[in-house]
Parts: sequence; C-alpha cells; structure tokens
Amino acid sequence: MSIPIKVIPKQNLSPKSSLSLEASDWKALDTIDEWSHFSQNTDKDHTRWESHIVIEGMHCAACAFKVENALKPLSGVIEATVNATSGHAKIIWQSNLIKPSQWASGIYKAGYQAFPASDLLHQDERKKNQRQALWRLLVAGFCMMQVMMFSVPTYMAIPGEMTSNMKGLMEWASWVITLPVILFSCGPFFKSALNDLRTKQISMDMPVSLGILIMFIVSTAATFDPYGLLGKEVYFDSLTMFVFFLLTGRWIELKMRDKTAGALDVLMRRMPRMVNRVNPDGSIEKIPVTLLQIGDTLEVKAGEAFPADGEIILGSTNADEALLTGESAAVRKSIHAQVIAGSFNLTNPVHMRVELVGQETRYAKIVHLMEKASTDKPRLALMADRIAKHFLWIVILLALSVGIYFWQFDHAKAIVAAVAVLIVTCPCALSLATPAAMLSMSGFLARQGILVQKMQALEALTQINTVVFDKTGTLTNDQIFIEKIFTNKKITQKEALVIAASISTSSLHPVSKAFINASDTDLSLKIEKLEEVSGGGLLAKTSLGVFKLGSLTFCGLNGNEFDHLKEEQLQVHLMQDDYWIASFMMTESIKEDAFQSIAALKGQHLNIEILSGDKLSSVKRVADQLTIQNIKGQCSPEDKLRHIQWLQSQQSKVLMVGDGLNDGPVLAFAHASIALGQGAPLSQAQSDFIILKGELRLIPKLIEEAKRTMKIIKQNLLWAALYNLICIPLAVMGFLPAWLAGLGMALSSLFVILNAARLAF
Repeated sequence: MSIPIKVIPKQNLSPKSSLSLEASDWKALDTIDEWSHFSQNTDKDHTRWESHIVIEGMHCAACAFKVENALKPLSGVIEATVNATSGHAKIIWQSNLIKPSQWASGIYKAGYQAFPASDLLHQDERKKNQRQALWRLLVAGFCMMQVMMFSVPTYMAIPGEMTSNMKGLMEWASWVITLPVILFSCGPFFKSALNDLRTKQISMDMPVSLGILIMFIVSTAATFDPYGLLGKEVYFDSLTMFVFFLLTGRWIELKMRDKTAGALDVLMRRMPRMVNRVNPDGSIEKIPVTLLQIGDTLEVKAGEAFPADGEIILGSTNADEALLTGESAAVRKSIHAQVIAGSFNLTNPVHMRVELVGQETRYAKIVHLMEKASTDKPRLALMADRIAKHFLWIVILLALSVGIYFWQFDHAKAIVAAVAVLIVTCPCALSLATPAAMLSMSGFLARQGILVQKMQALEALTQINTVVFDKTGTLTNDQIFIEKIFTNKKITQKEALVIAASISTSSLHPVSKAFINASDTDLSLKIEKLEEVSGGGLLAKTSLGVFKLGSLTFCGLNGNEFDHLKEEQLQVHLMQDDYWIASFMMTESIKEDAFQSIAALKGQHLNIEILSGDKLSSVKRVADQLTIQNIKGQCSPEDKLRHIQWLQSQQSKVLMVGDGLNDGPVLAFAHASIALGQGAPLSQAQSDFIILKGELRLIPKLIEEAKRTMKIIKQNLLWAALYNLICIPLAVMGFLPAWLAGLGMALSSLFVILNAARLAF
C-alpha cells in the first residue's frame, strides 16, 4: 500500500524561500522571523545584528571597496566587511535604525546582487552568471579568430601587393565582426564602469572599459576616415584578442574561486530545501525546511541529508558526519541515536524526531563560524587593499600622462602606450594574493575537521615557539571515572554522588560529566542558583545550604588534611556551608594521540608546557608520561593569564591549546589558540581554531599547513610585485601591444588563484 504524499504549494513558502533577484524583494525579509535565518543577534536588546550575505558580480578588490563604501554611510550600519575572493560579506547593523531591505538596496545601487548566505538561490544565480560568461567568452573567441583572419594578410603582404581598396575591405569586415564583441562580450565591463561613474567610485572595469573604448573609437575613425585626426591605424585584432584573453582569465578565475573558497558552499548545499514530514495518520507531506518545528517526525531517505538535529526513532543506517564532526568513517545510527543536521544518510531510510532547528543546530553554528572566517581580512590582505584602493586612480593618471607625452611625436604610439598602461596595470593580483591562499587553506582544513575562526591566526601560527596545553579534557580523555569516594560520617557515598551530579547537570566540564554518568538514580537536588567559577569549580545555592564542588583551593581546604589520598590522582571535593562532606578520586587516561602529537611538536623545535588547575602531582603524572618538563599546577584562570603574559615578556610566541570554555581568557590572549571542539559549544569557543573531533594529532599538521600557506602568500605577493615592476615600464615605453597587455593582466590574477588552489589538495 502506498503512503499518501502531500506537497505544500509554493504560495505557502516563506518569503525567504521565494526570494527573487530584485532589491524590492528584500522587503519580505524585514521581519525578525525572516532575517534571523541569516543573522545572529549580538546584544541583549535584540537590536544589534550580524548578517552574512553573498554578493554576486564582484571580481576584484575594487568591487569589494565599492560595496563597503555603499554600505558604511548608511545610518544604522555599524560595520561592513566584504571579501572579494569568497564573495561573502558581513554586515553589523542596528534593527531600530535600518532594515535588511534598506542596506540591500545600497548594494543593488552599487551594481551588485545580494543574497542571504543561508539561501541557495545565490548558487543558482552564480551558475547562471557562469553560463553567460561562457557565452560571452565563446563569442569573443569566434570573433577574434575571424578578425585575425582578416588582419593577418595586411601584416603579411609586402608593400604594393595589397590595394588600398582590399585593405579597406578587410578593415570594414573586421569592424563589423568586432561589433558583437563590443555590444555583447564587453557588456559586463561597460555596465560596471557606468555604475562607477554613477556612484563616483572606481573598479578595475573602469580602466578596462576606457582601454576598449579608446581602441574601438580610434579604429572606427581610421576605418571611416583613414586620413583623419586619429590616423589610419586600426586595432580590431588587438581589441578582440584582449577581450578574449580577459574573459578567459575571468572565467577560469571564477571557476577556481569556487574551488578555492568552496568549502562553505559545499556545506551549505548539504541542507535540503524541502523535507518529508510524517503526520500522525502516517501520511507524508513535503514542506520547506524553514517550516520545521521541534517535535516533528521526518522521513529521511538514503542519500538525503538530515535537515535538523534529532533522534532516530525508526530504522537504522550509516551517516556521513565528516564535515561536521571531523569523523571520516561512516557512523552507525540505530534507534535513539543522535543525528546532526547537514550529515548524510548513507544506506537506509529512517524516521527521526526533530530536537533542534535553524540557528540552534550544530550545522548552523559551524556555518556561522565559516561565514565569519570567509569575511575576515588578515593583516597582509588589509595592507594590500590599502595599496590597491588608490592604485586605479594612479593608473588612469599615468595612462593620461603617457598618452599626452607620446602624442607630440607619434599619435599611434600614444594610443598604444596609453591603452597598454590602462590594461596591464592591475591591482587584482596584489589584492587576491593573501585572501585566495587563506580561503583555500581554510576550506582544506575544514575538510580535515579544523575550523578557522580568524584568518590572521594562520600567519600567527608560523611565528610560535611555545605550545601551552591545558590538561583535563585536552591532553586527557573526556571520559573521566570516579575511582573512590571518601565522605564524613553524616553522609553516604550515594548521597554525596547525588548532590555532586545535581550540581554538575548544566556544566560541560569533563569532571562534571563523570558525576552525571556515575549517578544511577533519578533523585536530584533542587538548585536555586548555580555559578561556575572558571578554573575552580561549581557554587550552588540549594534548600539544603550552599555547596561547593571543585578543587582543593576553590573549596578552601588545607592540603595537609588529605595526605592519606593518592597525590598523583585528580581530586574533587564537596563542601556544604564551608564544611567538608566528601572527596572524589578521579581516574583519567591520556589521549592515545597525545604521545604522537607532543613528539611531532618537539620535532618542530617548539617548547611544550602544561598549565592546569589540577594538583601539581596530578599534572606531573601526565607530564612524566609525555616527557614534558615545564608544568604548573593549581592554576586559576588569572594565574594562567599571568604566566602567558610572562612568557610573552620573554619573547615567546605562545600557542594555547584548551577546551574552549574554561580557558577562554587565556585562549583570547595568546598569540594563537586552538580549542578542542568537543570541550565547549562552538558558539562559546574563544579561539582562533577549533578541532571538531578534538584530535591532538592535527595540531602539528595545522602548524605545517599554516607555514605552507604563508609560503604560497609570499610567492603570490612576489609575483604581483614583479609583474607590475616589469610590465608597467614596458607599457609606459609603448613596447606592449594591447593584446599582450590583456594577456598579462589575465595571467596575473590567474597565477595567484591557481597557486592558491594548490593548498586545497
């Protein structure tokens, strides 16, 4: 018997799902329910929002400047950062002063299209633009070959062999065939240049359009009036060849940028637009993923992605969670197993119950982190952007000066030199050198299970000489077990465990998880107020009094009173109204890959230290096994911070590795920092990098990849500098024909993109 399937009609879709390309359609997103799909609230009043969007139509750093300049003057826009390489933008705005449709309108007026980053429509638009770009390229290529067919005889003929009428016919034919190149293939250049004039800004398309128009006007004048003011030289062959080379370079560059910065798009494409919801009567209806609610039952077929975080309630399957957890092998999922939004169902159809939707899912948090990284501009990129911002005006002034100078002696050479200067001097390679490499590497690292939160940290990683580890949950496994319990005479071990487990319920620390896992009763203590003291323990106010659960120092105990306990073990103490009632002896094991990781880091000539809030004897036990000499125990977060400051005063560049929550201030202060993704919620990780699966073996690899990235960046910057140093003087002296200048311009950016793409493998 077939199961009835109902499809919700399109008119019932949310505005976000039916977004078109018009700026006016953004008005549908001017409600908090809609803009929260692609925005994160950053204050308690729900007025300050951080939105991540995709901008289509950009192809150089100057385009990004135009968008930023269109957004920043708007009242209510606090910050606007645009990355031309990834095509992503971050906008921080005040909802009480401006709405998404208003700042989106500014982007459209600048000549570009904007899409919410969480919407897949921008990918459809990108494919459409790529198809159009390919057609423009093919038309330019066909016309170029035809024009060359007419131009070659005029070059090859010996004087007197070709009559003036025949030469004129060849030039007329070339003019006619060049028209489709001007009217169709050059369309995007002229459109962008007109927008530049309208907005009183400048992008790379302005000098390109000027160069094309100068060549076409001069060649047209020579064709119609060979003895006129502009002379008899025609440049149709150079013009069509230049346009063909430029379009070829941009098309390849467009494809390579998708590969370079594609990790985020790959992740976004995982989320289905429509899902199968199972109704109480057993019927199935297709609904947009945006209409999912907690408690819904969904059917997920083999080959589909899980659309929400939830629990398997019918069937079993294997899931691919590689991009979300770093686990490369398929994970078995049976009844009651947890599944993650964005992971793939590999083998069998299953039913799941939805527990988290939208921005609350792990998938959404990872996407948000990657979006932030895709708009981040490291120091080298900002420096290159500052140079490129003024570069284009210098180019136009230089071309004008060269043209005026040569016009006194040779009109033809003046035109060739001025056009060559306009075309060949391109700041794109300089602006792309750093972000292209870093985006390529961040995509590669994401596939390895490492999220990059701050691009600048890739450069910082190459400078470190000291690695400082936290111990619990970092060098040791998350699974901690309670070996023994000591209590006073007024309480039993079971009662002490119930109290400790009740206090630990909302904590993410590995020790807290040990109490929760060890408690085998449903009994609990009602908590009125709970405070987690970073690096110390938990303070709970209850009807039975005030309880402290934590370290010896946090509980205010004298260490001499506990000489009978094993010194080398992790100890957690329980106090009630400042009276000791219990102590717990914890057993922790060192992570298997810790030995390999520490050995590899020492092989990179790095100093290794451990900073821990645990007893020194417990820290020493772990350090001895890992052959780490420099250790400090019983450190409060303030102690850790002071030690990092002292190391930095000794000229140390410190990489801090911790759990991402208790070590937040230290992670933020270190030269570079890594949080292990299993230690804290992704949204709370105050680090430069997050290793999703918590594998220590990835740390040496991350450092090596950072060094490889900086090597590629230096190559790109050297290439950009040498290209301009060599080509600009040649163009100024009139030694570069327009077609060769166009080829050089296309190759300059293409080299940077292709070189950066090597990092993705």
